[in-house]
Amino acid sequence: MSYSIKEIFFTLQGEGFNAGRAAVFCRFTGCNLWSGHEEDRTEAICQFCDTDFVGTDGMGGGRFHSAVEVAQAVSSRWPENRTEKVQPLVVCTGGEPLLQLDEDLVTAFHREGFEVAIETNGTRLPPNGVDWVCVSPKAGAELVLRSGDELKLVFPQVGAEPELYEHLDFKHFFLQPMDGASREENTRLALQYCLRHPQWRLSLQTHKFLGIP
Repeated sequence: MSYSIKEIFFTLQGEGFNAGRAAVFCRFTGCNLWSGHEEDRTEAICQFCDTDFVGTDGMGGGRFHSAVEVAQAVSSRWPENRTEKVQPLVVCTGGEPLLQLDEDLVTAFHREGFEVAIETNGTRLPPNGVDWVCVSPKAGAELVLRSGDELKLVFPQVGAEPELYEHLDFKHFFLQPMDGASREENTRLALQYCLRHPQWRLSLQTHKFLGIP
């Protein structure tokens, strides 16, 4: 199988449970909830995405002809001073990574010594072997993946209220304020909700505050 990847880069995870942890991000092209083109946004199921996942022209991006090629490209981004105390982490994101991520690629990442995390909209099931599953449900999209490590809900979303997900089988529950013109108000609302419902923790996009990818 070949893989189309927008970008591969080394940074700190900016949000959710692993915020602050060093990771290589592998951003796959394509999504099943939006084309990625602005002219299609108003008709998309997910209309608030702030990520460019179109094409293969990003840093480290390209078309890869094997899982081994992708894993080696990811491994090359990790600093050379590896230690036994820190396991390298690859975050498979998008777009929607589960349109392309398969068991062969998970295995190839593991052979390079990486822990494999995914950030998915939850409309598809992951391959075997994924180490960390983060699901971000979207209103209007059927949630197929209903268990995992982390549920990270962009808030507020009409039709995707937190109470619809609080019973699901996840270890951690996060509310992340929706970005955009109303970010300040959305942050206030998310903070208040977390105070009233302590099952939920607040997730902020710290990479945007820090000015890192």
